[in-house]
Amino acid sequence: MTEIEKKKLSTGKKITITIVVAIVLVAGYFALNFYKVYFSPNVTENQKYLYIKTGSSYDQLVENLKKKDIVKSISSFATAAGKMNLPANLKPGRYRLKKGMTNRTLVNLIKSGNQEPVKLKFQNIRKKENFAAYLASNLEADSLSFISVLDSTDLITKYGFNQDNIYAMFIPNTYEMYWNVSPLAFFERMHKEYDKFWNAERKQKAASLNLTPAQVYTLASIVDAEALYDKEMPIIAGLYLNRLNKGILLQADPTVIFANNDFTVKRVTGKLLQVQSLYNTYKYAGLPPGPIMMPSINAIDAVLNKEDNNYIYMCAKEDFSGYHNFAETKAQHEINAKKYREALNKKNIFR
Repeated sequence: MTEIEKKKLSTGKKITITIVVAIVLVAGYFALNFYKVYFSPNVTENQKYLYIKTGSSYDQLVENLKKKDIVKSISSFATAAGKMNLPANLKPGRYRLKKGMTNRTLVNLIKSGNQEPVKLKFQNIRKKENFAAYLASNLEADSLSFISVLDSTDLITKYGFNQDNIYAMFIPNTYEMYWNVSPLAFFERMHKEYDKFWNAERKQKAASLNLTPAQVYTLASIVDAEALYDKEMPIIAGLYLNRLNKGILLQADPTVIFANNDFTVKRVTGKLLQVQSLYNTYKYAGLPPGPIMMPSINAIDAVLNKEDNNYIYMCAKEDFSGYHNFAETKAQHEINAKKYREALNKKNIFR
């Protein structure tokens, strides 16, 4: 081989090597870029959840990701989202974020609509307005949207309730549902839970007391408001049922407090007792039109399994233990009430 041929061969090898290196570099660049776009950790730990509101656009999602600093590289996310056709498959919801999540995983999560359910736990909520505010703080819809459903005459009548007792449809418990559930879908879900709770056994027990499920719920709300300890609930339920059956005014202080709409009251006085309201059981016989709070399941079952006793009167114990003194006669009750009044006076509690 001549010197010229050797030089040509050497030059050819160099060119070949250069081309191969260039191809490798280009391939490496695209492979690295592909990795960064789809498989490189991109989600930060700044937010626990990503919320996508119903009707949101893809541009609004991107803006939210920027604003909340949810991803390290918005451009790589946008590239992955575009290639994976996220703009046309955007699903609203509440999505759990994990530090180091890749763009591919996040996009697939949103496209699938694979939300993490919200756990709603409600009990002892006093009014519909408070309930609506609680729901709005945990779900997408605002409180006015929930109130509009709770106040919908057509809807609540359809399910056998009215404006006063609709609260009785909501059985206090812990429920899982999606963040973007509509107020109407929430209402319908709660009615299913109501039907499930009021099984044949509970309905039979209510009937034996000559009460409807809604009336049991209303009485349970009074019992729950009176009882600090669950073990007293069946006793108190038995007492109030005795008064109802004998046609005696319930004279339940929690109903007066509810009627006055002042829940700071610790001592029900004569002035408070004058309030003109069907919830004032010192003035109006029988049960109030609806519940005064959302009672616990224990309180509902305490009414259904009330203690058979002869008590007509009750008064908080003078030791402020939270327990009550019960009495069958007015004379004994006056002794108990005197002790409690004196204890209140000593502590300067006059309201």
